[in-house]
Amino acid sequence: MVNDAFPERSRREQRAARFDFAQRAGITYYLTTTQVSYSYMSIYREEEYSKRFDPGLWKKLFQFARPYKKYFLGLAVVMIAVASIDAVFPLLTRYVIDHFIIPGTLEGLWKFVMIYLVIITVQAMNVWTLIAIAGKIDMWISYDIRRKGFQHLQDLSFSYYDKTPVGWMMARMTSDIRRLADVLAWGVVDSVWGLTMMIAIMIAMLSLNWKLALVTLIVVPPLVVISLLFQQKILKAQRRVRKINSRITAGFNEGIGGAKTTKTLVREAENLQEFQEETGAMFRSSVQAAVLASLYLPSVLALASIGTGLALWFGGQQILLETISYGTLAAFLSYTVLFFDPIRDLARVFAELQSAQASAERIFSMLSTPPEITDKPEVVARYGDVYQPKPESWPEIQGNLAFKNVSFAYKEGEHVLSNFNLEVKAGEKIALVGETGAGKSTIVNLACRFFEPSEGQILIDGVDYRDRSLAWLQSHLGYVLQTPHLFSGTVKENIRYGRLEATDEEIVNAAKLVNAHEFIMKMERGYDTEVGEGGNRLSTGEKQLISFARAILANPRIFVLDEATSSVDTETEQKIQHAIHHVLKDRTSFIIAHRLSTIREADRILVIRRGKLTEQGSHHELLKQKGYYYRLYTNQFMEEHETQVLRAA
Repeated sequence: MVNDAFPERSRREQRAARFDFAQRAGITYYLTTTQVSYSYMSIYREEEYSKRFDPGLWKKLFQFARPYKKYFLGLAVVMIAVASIDAVFPLLTRYVIDHFIIPGTLEGLWKFVMIYLVIITVQAMNVWTLIAIAGKIDMWISYDIRRKGFQHLQDLSFSYYDKTPVGWMMARMTSDIRRLADVLAWGVVDSVWGLTMMIAIMIAMLSLNWKLALVTLIVVPPLVVISLLFQQKILKAQRRVRKINSRITAGFNEGIGGAKTTKTLVREAENLQEFQEETGAMFRSSVQAAVLASLYLPSVLALASIGTGLALWFGGQQILLETISYGTLAAFLSYTVLFFDPIRDLARVFAELQSAQASAERIFSMLSTPPEITDKPEVVARYGDVYQPKPESWPEIQGNLAFKNVSFAYKEGEHVLSNFNLEVKAGEKIALVGETGAGKSTIVNLACRFFEPSEGQILIDGVDYRDRSLAWLQSHLGYVLQTPHLFSGTVKENIRYGRLEATDEEIVNAAKLVNAHEFIMKMERGYDTEVGEGGNRLSTGEKQLISFARAILANPRIFVLDEATSSVDTETEQKIQHAIHHVLKDRTSFIIAHRLSTIREADRILVIRRGKLTEQGSHHELLKQKGYYYRLYTNQFMEEHETQVLRAA
């Protein structure tokens, strides 16, 4: 239907239009995870970069190199030594020609051979040292940038993950960082060697014959002009390559994550075609970047050949005039070749630096993204932060919670809550019901400080929670999601993730509290059973109970169950209900439930409609009111009763 509505548009525009149509129509876009992902990739707009050279960016980058400045200094010394020795070899050739070949004598040759062997040995040791140091710098910088990136991703707020595809982040953390570290470490090697080599050669050439040297070096100014012309074009092409690479990484990530959905809806051919469009764009951009680089290097080689030709022409004339020796001409020819070798390497480094800047721009765009939820400096000073908490300064948490005239919008102008007020007493069990998009999860996320109010206050034990640290609040939270996430590892390791210092006995007790112990013991290796990636070896109900045990192990004062029973069977639902009755006692808890049977024992049920609290009370009180909750409950009761009758039949 949507495709027919946009017949004149390209495939990419149609995907974006389908996605926008689904959003505006207010429907859930359930076609396939992968299809949504590709549509999202198509309309996601990454920041564009246009600077030819960004000194501020490179200044940030070299901050990662600062801890290793001693190694960089040592590397520079080694490279200067390598380049200086390389520049000596033509002089040795000159000596051999003028003292042994032309005179036709071997007198003093053995001394020359010994000196030559010593120089070769020293050079071999220098090369081994530079490879060792540069390799270490490469790995260290990669590690530091990835660690900084991973830490920053932990600090970023939920909103960043809502709008940024995982594949884009993965591209930055893997290929972009690897490329950047390689260029930074090995680029320094080639740059220092090249510059030192060129300086040493120019000194040697000028000392041998300054006129011939000036004739040979006349091609350097045109080389500088060509480099400046190519710089912008190569950088632009490399930016485009890195940008498309992120989209491809996102495609891999979403394609693998949505493989089951893709197969059930037989979307393989369409997804492959859409993915081929991205890889085709990557191919064309990569070829364009390679062509530009390949045109640049031959230009350098052509100028190098002109320089060598000039040296041979004018040097040959001076040989005929007997103003220079054969050895000097041979040294000059060697120097002209050697002089343009580092220029070719510097040209390659120059092209790689354009790619590196494109990678650096993308990495630092992520690293410079500020978290939307942060503690105030005075709060950090008193209570610490997530990485360096000060639990000895934390006040006791009772669990009283209040919303005071709270307003919130995910997007400017689109309010989910407006002047919302709510008081929850410590230990009270609160259930939230309402249609999809009413604001239930928003209320819970605000209470957990995953987001903060646009206006108003949220008080915990009478204090604005922004005057307490994030670590203080979230260390007292237990959260069980509708779709629980388990990490690769054993059942025991996943439960212990809630409190790493927990003993095996405490893990077993937590599992027993949520009625998970019985099915865990029936597994092949009990608590040491591997759960698989994302818990794919377990059923949804089993993952839910393990997630519940993990949350309980942390002994939280505030507990959240977000649609925890919507995707489980009746037997598992009964186990969760039993756990809710016993485990949530004396804890402030919020239960978001589609199945109303889960919340009948809640102390208070809140009916949320369009961000407003329209009804509240116990289960029986709300039934007596015969309002929205009454209609919702009776309709659901009738549906469940009909299902039971049909199953019995």
